[in-house]
Amino acid sequence: MSWRRQSILSASQFSVSDLNEILALSLRLENDLQRSRNLKLLDDYVLATMFFEPSTRTRLSFEAAMHRLGGRVISTVGVQFSSLAKGETLFDTLKMLESYSDICAIRHSVEGASSLAARSIRIPVINAGDGAGEHPTQGLLDLYTIHRRGYLEKSQLTVAFVGDIKYGRTIHSLVQLLSHFKVNMVFISPRELALPEKYRELLSRAGVNYTETEEIAALREAHVGYVTRIQEERFVDHREYEKFKDAYVVDTDLVGQCRKDLIVMHPLPRLSEVSTDLDSHPSAVYFEQANNGLYVRMALILGLLDISYP
Repeated sequence: MSWRRQSILSASQFSVSDLNEILALSLRLENDLQRSRNLKLLDDYVLATMFFEPSTRTRLSFEAAMHRLGGRVISTVGVQFSSLAKGETLFDTLKMLESYSDICAIRHSVEGASSLAARSIRIPVINAGDGAGEHPTQGLLDLYTIHRRGYLEKSQLTVAFVGDIKYGRTIHSLVQLLSHFKVNMVFISPRELALPEKYRELLSRAGVNYTETEEIAALREAHVGYVTRIQEERFVDHREYEKFKDAYVVDTDLVGQCRKDLIVMHPLPRLSEVSTDLDSHPSAVYFEQANNGLYVRMALILGLLDISYP
């Protein structure tokens, strides 16, 4: 089944051909935006964004993507600014979105909320992050960043994931997407924040070589270092968060011990896990990575609305 005209709920729904199509379309849109800042393809379409968890890059890039395509945006941010604060059910709120918009992007703290939304309404739903579950569009823009740098074509590509592997929904999505390619993976985390078993099983079925370690020194042989923050909001016991929050720091000293062609990625926001002294270093691509979200989300919106790109 093609990814077009569907909801985007999980990275698992994409085939290699789907990914190649999305990557190619994203690159075309990136190039065309250098010539025209408004592509004027979606004049009659409305995107609804519903974000019940904090967001900067995801929400704004979705909204910017819709505006760059010539469409319009309606939004609600936070439970306190919607009728959910008055006791309205999520189902009733979603039914209103179905009436007011053609496509919607939803972020919620509960894993599976976007799947509930997709079953409840007839317009395409985009999972913009569901608790500790997945963040498929972040995974796609991460894949695009790796592709844009020419790294997907590297033989023996090694991607090292650093930080919160257990709750890191961006990691969960990217791992699934990368499993379609020839890649070795290294997971660097405290034992308590290790990769969930279902993703170990997925990688084993896909024949992906991976290792798990607590040692940051494992970053030295990676082509891609994907760093994430330890997420305070995922911990029930704040003492556990305090125990792990500064477990790893990637800075210029550490990068100097790594491969010359290492690129450092981060889904942002960051705290102390990526030092600001790395920002001007050639290996740092996390701001470029965030920028790529615009092109990828433009491509996804066009595909879900089944709009042909000339």
